[in-house]
Amino acid sequence: MSGTNSPEAVKKLLENMQSDLRALSLECKKKFPPVKEAAESGIIKVKTIAARNTEILTALKENSSEVVQPFLMGCGTKEPKITQLCLAAIQRLMSHEVVSETAAGNIINMLWQLMENSLEELKLLQTVLVLLTTNTVVHDEALSKAIVLCFRLHFTKDNITNNTAAATVRQVVTVVFERMVAEDERYRDIIEQPVLVQGNSNRRSVSTLKPCAKDAYMLFQDLCQLVNADAPYWLVGMTEMTRTFGLELLESVLNDFPQVFLQHQEFSFLLKERVCPLVIKLFSPNIKFRQGSSTSSSPAPVEKPYFPICMRLLRVVSVLIKQFYSLLVTECEIFLSLLVKFLDADKPQWLRAVAVESIHRLCVQPQLLRSFCQSYDMKQHSTKVFRDIVNALGSFIQSLFLVPPTGNPATTNQAGNNNSGGPVSAPANSGMVGIGGGVTLLPAFEYRGTWIPILTVTVQGSAKATYLEMLDKVEPPTIPEGYAMSVAFHCLLDLVRGITSMIEGELGEVETEYQSTTEGASSPIQSSEQQDLQSTSDQMDKEIVSRAVWEEMVNACWCGLLAALSLLLDASTDEAATENILKAELTMAALCGRLGLVTSRDAFITAICKGSLPPHYALTVLNTTTAATLSNKSYSIQGQSVMMISPSSESHQQVVAVGQPLAVQPQGTVMLTSKNIQCMRTLLNLAHCHGAVLGTSWQLVLATLQHLVWILGLKPSSGGALKPGRAVEGPSTVLTTAVMTDLPVISNILSRLFESSQYLDDVSLHHLINALCSLSLEAMDMAYGNNKEPSLFAVAKLLETGLVNMHRIEILWRPLTGHLLEKVCQHPNSRMREWGAEALTSLIKAGLTFNHEPPLSQNQRLQLLLLNPLKEMSNINHPDIRLKQLECVLQILQSQGDSLGPGWPLVLGVMGAIRNDQGESLIRTAFQCLQLVVTDFLPTMPCTCLQIVVDVAGSFGLHNQELNISLTSIGLLWNISDYFFQRGEIIEKELNKEEAAQQKQAEEKGVVLNRPFHPAPPFDCLWLCLYAKLGELCVDPRPAVRKSAGQTLFSTIGAHGTLLQHSTWHTVIWKVLFHLLDRVRESSTTADKEKIESGGGNILIHHSRDTAEKQWAETWVLTLAGVARIFNTRRYLLQPLGDFSRAWDVLLDHIQSAALSKNNEVSLAALKSFQEILQIVSPVRDSDKPETSPVVNVPVPVLIGPISGPGLSRPFLRTDSIGERLGRYSNSEPPIVTDELEDLNLWWAAWNTWYRIGSESTKPPITFDKLTFIPSQPFLTALIQIFPALYQHIKTGFNMDDLEKLGVILHSAVSVPISSDASPFILPSYTEAVLTSLQEAVLTALDVLQKAICVGPENMQIMYPAIFDQLLAFVEFSCKPPQYGQLETKHIANAKYNQIQLFAPAEWVALNYVPFAERSLEVVVDLYQKTACHKAVVNEKVLQNIIKALRVPLSLKYSCPSESTWKLAVSSLLKVLSIGLPVARQHASSGKFDSMWPELANTFEDFLFTKSIPPDNLSIQEFQRNESIDVEVVQLISTEILPYANFIPKEFVGQIMTMLNKGSIHSQSSSFTEAEIDIRLREEFSKMCFETLLQFSFSNKVTTPQEGYISRMALSVLLKRSQDVLHRYIEDERLSGKCPLPRQQVTEIIFVLKAVSTLIDSLKKTQPENVDGNTWAQVIALYPTLVECITCSSSEVCSALKEALVPFKDFMQPPASKVQNGES
Repeated sequence: MSGTNSPEAVKKLLENMQSDLRALSLECKKKFPPVKEAAESGIIKVKTIAARNTEILTALKENSSEVVQPFLMGCGTKEPKITQLCLAAIQRLMSHEVVSETAAGNIINMLWQLMENSLEELKLLQTVLVLLTTNTVVHDEALSKAIVLCFRLHFTKDNITNNTAAATVRQVVTVVFERMVAEDERYRDIIEQPVLVQGNSNRRSVSTLKPCAKDAYMLFQDLCQLVNADAPYWLVGMTEMTRTFGLELLESVLNDFPQVFLQHQEFSFLLKERVCPLVIKLFSPNIKFRQGSSTSSSPAPVEKPYFPICMRLLRVVSVLIKQFYSLLVTECEIFLSLLVKFLDADKPQWLRAVAVESIHRLCVQPQLLRSFCQSYDMKQHSTKVFRDIVNALGSFIQSLFLVPPTGNPATTNQAGNNNSGGPVSAPANSGMVGIGGGVTLLPAFEYRGTWIPILTVTVQGSAKATYLEMLDKVEPPTIPEGYAMSVAFHCLLDLVRGITSMIEGELGEVETEYQSTTEGASSPIQSSEQQDLQSTSDQMDKEIVSRAVWEEMVNACWCGLLAALSLLLDASTDEAATENILKAELTMAALCGRLGLVTSRDAFITAICKGSLPPHYALTVLNTTTAATLSNKSYSIQGQSVMMISPSSESHQQVVAVGQPLAVQPQGTVMLTSKNIQCMRTLLNLAHCHGAVLGTSWQLVLATLQHLVWILGLKPSSGGALKPGRAVEGPSTVLTTAVMTDLPVISNILSRLFESSQYLDDVSLHHLINALCSLSLEAMDMAYGNNKEPSLFAVAKLLETGLVNMHRIEILWRPLTGHLLEKVCQHPNSRMREWGAEALTSLIKAGLTFNHEPPLSQNQRLQLLLLNPLKEMSNINHPDIRLKQLECVLQILQSQGDSLGPGWPLVLGVMGAIRNDQGESLIRTAFQCLQLVVTDFLPTMPCTCLQIVVDVAGSFGLHNQELNISLTSIGLLWNISDYFFQRGEIIEKELNKEEAAQQKQAEEKGVVLNRPFHPAPPFDCLWLCLYAKLGELCVDPRPAVRKSAGQTLFSTIGAHGTLLQHSTWHTVIWKVLFHLLDRVRESSTTADKEKIESGGGNILIHHSRDTAEKQWAETWVLTLAGVARIFNTRRYLLQPLGDFSRAWDVLLDHIQSAALSKNNEVSLAALKSFQEILQIVSPVRDSDKPETSPVVNVPVPVLIGPISGPGLSRPFLRTDSIGERLGRYSNSEPPIVTDELEDLNLWWAAWNTWYRIGSESTKPPITFDKLTFIPSQPFLTALIQIFPALYQHIKTGFNMDDLEKLGVILHSAVSVPISSDASPFILPSYTEAVLTSLQEAVLTALDVLQKAICVGPENMQIMYPAIFDQLLAFVEFSCKPPQYGQLETKHIANAKYNQIQLFAPAEWVALNYVPFAERSLEVVVDLYQKTACHKAVVNEKVLQNIIKALRVPLSLKYSCPSESTWKLAVSSLLKVLSIGLPVARQHASSGKFDSMWPELANTFEDFLFTKSIPPDNLSIQEFQRNESIDVEVVQLISTEILPYANFIPKEFVGQIMTMLNKGSIHSQSSSFTEAEIDIRLREEFSKMCFETLLQFSFSNKVTTPQEGYISRMALSVLLKRSQDVLHRYIEDERLSGKCPLPRQQVTEIIFVLKAVSTLIDSLKKTQPENVDGNTWAQVIALYPTLVECITCSSSEVCSALKEALVPFKDFMQPPASKVQNGES
């Protein structure tokens, strides 16, 4: 700019302009005057501008339209000379940038005309270029016109013009985009709100773009249109266009201006919506085309691929992928898939070559590959693009080796016509040409007869393409043989190189960053530390993400790579190529190793190993590892089928060695080639440089090396190094001189390999050792069963490695000694075993003599580690080794007994390791050692070992070889406990000190101190271990041991328990006692019930112990009693423990399960224990309570929420003054904290247990057979006897639910039958009416309850009715004994006492329930007398229930099982009614007794007129006594019921009347003989009824209408009855003729007649107004009937009749009239 702006330049410009104008004027002078004039006026114009303005250029620009005009007119003349002059002048103006937008427009229009006239074409192009490059005034339409002009010129006939125009177009396109970039730069600092154009589907919506950007947009859009063969929108006036040119332009824009597309949404939209679809569309012929497919099959001819377009498309795709991958993720996926497809064998050779070149371009960009991996392979549901690319390369290489089948001539012809000369069409023999006599001169691949040369294609790491650059070719080029293979080979190598170097670089960065951050993190300043930690965590996140990508990349490509590389390795005949392939496999293996990808690492290593060994060498390790999945199988990756190719034997390689294979039965020899040796060196190299990442692959590597060493004949010498040696047997190894010189080197490398193990990190060292161990195992397997020389490679190298690493022996000690111990020392070959033991000892010796840092005396851990294998020898069963071991222990004791210190546990461990099955002598020996230790060494060993002594002694107790040893060891335990007791203080002090040290260590490490019974103090733990050991012995299978141990355990706890800390009791209870109870319970319940014949030897077994179950029962009883006793005696210690109530619940649970066990001995003992623990719970007595201090005597009621005892959900309100609580602890004695609340809970828990025992034990079983268990009477009695004591403590909260539960149990308990063989001991003889003790207990329980209710608060009285119900249920037993489930019970009288056969089911006898029922009835009456008036008793209709219950025996009467029953029932009824009826009357109005009356009436009815027949043997006196009872009942009616008729329902009175009526007449029983009839007619009874009726017929004092009603009713009933009897008599008399009527009928009629006369007498005596008119009518109506009786034959009847008729005389006078008036 400064050049054109300087005053000189301006001056020169003005001069030039003027001279141009002058020249123009001269030229046009003659022909074109207007132009001349214009030129001259132009000169003047220029001069004036120069004169007037200081800024001459600006002024020129403003007036440029006028300045330019003459030149434009000059061009318009179309004269070449003038035109050239004008164009030159215009260019000069442009280059000084003095052309305005308008002028520029005019210039372009003028150029357009020239172009249309085909004038000065090159000059035009030049002008356009100058116009567009020097300034930016040309925009929009003008610009498009200028561009179209260039395009038009590109398509002229002239070649030079065409080429120039093409170059100009390219430059112009570039200029348009450069302007846009410059514009972006200018505006870059102005931050504007970008308008988001969503989707941007409308191509015209470019309003958001700035001018230059808009031009660029329109241009690019039209280029797409043109390539797509559509009309342009902006480049108006285009006439023709070629696709190839369009594609080149697109490619250059995309390549040169990627940021335009990345920064502007509109442009990226064009990319997505226009470019990609276009590319995909243009690719279609290539995709569809199949080489050799006949066109006839498809109707439309398939377009053939066109090389120029296809190649340019691939270039565009390469640019798209490279530059815009991030924008076009989906589209790139399609492009990449297409690329992969183009490698298919059925595509033309040139297409495959170009595709391989494109892929090569991708392969040299590892970061791009990484992105593919991230975007596709790592996303779900996405094509695995990266994997496909690698696999496609593999398939491609493979396809080049496989000559197509000759069966399809089309293919070969097609290929031949193409003249491609590629391997596909190469006839089979062409490959052989280069192989003169089997020696190849050219580097090449050769596989199964296909020979492919290796060409030098590009420099390593750059993807220089050949065919992608052939832009001038129209016809597809011919591809030389081997070109595609070579490019593909380079692709693979570059891919491996790129990926590995990228990932290794990043890994390195991560590691160094990580180190720096961790080092920084340890800086002392808090804030920076936090920052660093933050960065570390970010670092970690970043690393996790990166690591995922690395792993995915490797996982995606390794299969394909390996397949291809293995094939190439096998086919390679060139040392350099082989080296490259091996290097690639090596770097991949190392990379996989670093990333920890085991499968892929092993696969690559396997490939190298296979390459090292002869073809088809049988090495199991290579075929069984993960690599096996790859060998000889074709496997499919994402649909690509890839064949794994095994090394082929017919490779043309130089043989350099022949040797023997390492096998159990070697057959023949094997050969090694130079390639094998090359592979072996790679393998050694891998192990040496990358040993740290080999991990488990060491096994592959070492196994292969072992075999190679064997084939090469290297043998181990002293110290483990391998030297060349001669084979012992078989044909000698043949080695060529080439190898001979190599051998020392190889041997050297091998030794260095193991020496360098000292530089491996610990993990890798472990992998190495493991691999050696497994090799050693294989060698041992081969050594089984034959005397062949074994391979000592592994053992030699183990020793070598061990010795080299002695400074860190700790980390490899375990695997080393472990292998020797577990494998070598246990080999069946005794020499080998011995050798193993010696080796082990020599290692221990070396370890102990090595100068460790720090020395062993200060490093106890190491000392123990070195001693440990000694203890481990205990696991070997060979007695010779064990004997050595015990001797060794003895030596150690003798030599190092004083300094054993921490070694004691190991030594004791060796004694403790002697097992049952190791023969008595070993056990005896070891036990003698133990006795020695217990007697002599206890004081010298560290107190921490005492626990081990306890354990070992215990373990001898469990040995079952010799009972005496077991019992002696229990004695030893007792001695040990005495030792603890005597030296308690010393031991405690030392243990506490030790504990403190350990605690401190644990805290420093931040771990929890873990030892058995942890929270307890250490000395207590020692005791607890002792108890636990004894506890174990308490469940020994041998009863004698159990008994001895049990007694010892409870004695020790009893004797020394006081030494324990208070809190430790918690553990004693839970971990020792309850644990023991659990185990005993379990064993007892599962014990065998089979009979034991004899106790071994001549010991006889008592029948109560003759099954395992019975022996266990004894143990259970002993244990439960022991625990209960401890609870009892140590109550003061246990109660203050926090969870006493929980312990209490568990104990109760044990009592419960024992009580419910199906063994009488156990269940009864359980109840005894229950009683024992219940007696102890005594609340604090008043005398113990200290005086409450006056300050705090306000009782504080504390409401405790529901207490979680099982099934206990009552909140208790308790008052307990604070003073009391404080005072309790002021006593000097141990405080007995029996909180009432606590107690209540305990009691309720006990009640729940009692309830569960009761309900479970008395529940009848569902089925019955001879084994059915039914609880015994003593058990049930004991159970029920517990209740009264229990109840005293829970009565405050005892409610109806509980009462109901109790009732169920009492009822069930009483219902349980007894077995007939036990009955003589329990039952009284049938005649005695005595209660069994169980029945006594039941009644006592109810009695206790009833007394408690009596004195209890008001609210308890609601329980009365329930108690009545319970008792009344018992009363019913008198007539209906209870059922026990479905059990058939015999009545006691029928039970067969003595005829019980063996195995016959025991008979069950029901008890005699009568005495019990009768006693219950007496209780009911007593109770009712006390409680009749209680509200609850009234409300709950107790009276009615009593009557209902009594109705059963009363209605049965003579049918009752016992006569006493109904008599008692009557007397009870009378007593009850005498108390109850007044109460009933009192509550008459409330209706509470309404339902009772009908019940009572029915009861009277059933009893007085019973259906049961008196027994035949009933004496007259008895009968009369019974009749007097009936009379009593009627008396009761007359005294207690009828006088109060007004309080009683009418229906009831009616029923009573009817009944009396029935009694008064129909009163005889027809079963008697004539002689007795007069007595048996119950005349007394009838009379009583009748009198009662009469009595109530005329009550002289009618006080209420109700009473009048009764008497009227009674009269009318009586008269009706008389009428009926008389009628019947007359009928019968008439019918009978001469026969006399039955005696009873006569008696009846006489009675009636007497009654009539009495009645009339009574009526007369009554006040007349009291007698109803109807009554008189009824009386008079009798008269005719009486008269009819006169004809009777019986004199007695006649005399009675006479008496009856006489009173009628008083009716013979007519009554006075006033009576009639006065009638009501």
